[in-house]
Amino acid sequence: MTDTIRLRLDVSYDGADFSGWAVQPGRRTVAGVLIEALRRILGASGAEWPLGLTVAGRTDAGVHATGQVCHIELPAEQYEELAGSLLRRLSGLMPPDARVRGVLPVPDSFDARFSATFRRYEYRVCDDGWGPEPLRRYDTLGWSRPLDLDRLNAAAAGLLGEHDFAAFCKRKEHATTIRAIARLDWRREADRTLVATVQADAFCQAMVRSLVGAMLAVGEGRREPEWPAKLLTQRERSSEVTVAPAHGLTLVAVGYPAEAEYAARADATRRLRA
Repeated sequence: MTDTIRLRLDVSYDGADFSGWAVQPGRRTVAGVLIEALRRILGASGAEWPLGLTVAGRTDAGVHATGQVCHIELPAEQYEELAGSLLRRLSGLMPPDARVRGVLPVPDSFDARFSATFRRYEYRVCDDGWGPEPLRRYDTLGWSRPLDLDRLNAAAAGLLGEHDFAAFCKRKEHATTIRAIARLDWRREADRTLVATVQADAFCQAMVRSLVGAMLAVGEGRREPEWPAKLLTQRERSSEVTVAPAHGLTLVAVGYPAEAEYAARADATRRLRA
């Protein structure tokens, strides 16, 4: 077998014109354009490489990222020839709405998905009557009614900790919906935009946007602050929760332990997800 080297890639993208991260036949995806760029760089051998493209968190269509992480494997001999120019070559071949910001060799024990200790997202909402600034229209939700910051944070407080978030998730067969939220809060920035920050060990599909949708109902006064937490007793997705639009959501960071702990963390995460 060809000797391989595992690489960590740090990736940013504007999700507006992507059908999410994962490769889909006939659709433009972030993984799709990344793989195509790598194969062009690798030349004739590119039909077989890269191997093992694994991402920290598969984002849905329209969701953005400034801190996405994935790993791949390339032929070690070819990487040695490309090491000094790979990042520059990717910059020349990737489209302007997707960037590889870093390339780092990592041990085989590193797994972008299972070695991660947390994922952190931000959701941006503008509740001024005239809507988001035009330059922020692709990453900020316009909300036509005033939102109360204290009510938003009161709703967020009830969702902290480890719970079964089935009411806020699209359930997958044989997959758990138990997650541990370490941070969930709202702030109002200088431009009056409201920003929700949510950090957890992992998220199930549509969970963040469902949580935001529930909290927005509280923020505008349609629901009481205790309502989102009460939904945690449900074991199926709640039809009362409106999923917030994708374009307000950005994956901003993925955390990892020290190098010596990559394998142990990956093993623990696999057991937990099972």
